[in-house]
Amino acid sequence: MMSPERPAAAASGPGRDPSNRCRRARGATEMGDVNLPAVIVAAVSSFLLGGLWYSPVMFLKPWMKAAGITEKQDGHPGKVFGVSFVFTLIAAWLMGYILGPAPEMAHALERGLLFGAGFVATSMGTNYLFSNRSMALWLIDGGYHLVQFLLFGVAFSLFG
Repeated sequence: MMSPERPAAAASGPGRDPSNRCRRARGATEMGDVNLPAVIVAAVSSFLLGGLWYSPVMFLKPWMKAAGITEKQDGHPGKVFGVSFVFTLIAAWLMGYILGPAPEMAHALERGLLFGAGFVATSMGTNYLFSNRSMALWLIDGGYHLVQFLLFGVAFSLFG
């Protein structure tokens, strides 16, 4: 028997809790409910952030020192940037899927903080520990991803 506080549609299936403020806050229920313009804005903003974050203005020299990278780096830049952009699009799309098409700013920023710090930076921290990378490198890279996911939240809120 269903309780009177829970509507029938919300009670019919896993993850249909009406108190869930993520996807269902705006009625998004299908994978197609992702705000694609916001995904593009989020991904481009991430690339702009990366250009600044890893530039001489901010963390280029400490990042290169911590990563043990010299001026010459192997690999084709087109491949590196192209594949990185695809990864960024995937991350932005997934965050958009979780947030729904038009999240409120506070909620989107909260989720950006949780994803960037709670999932990405901590996962990177585990990898960096096992690969014996420095704490400085983890702080620079983890900090970038924290700000990246906060920007994703801003993009989804403003363009939702």
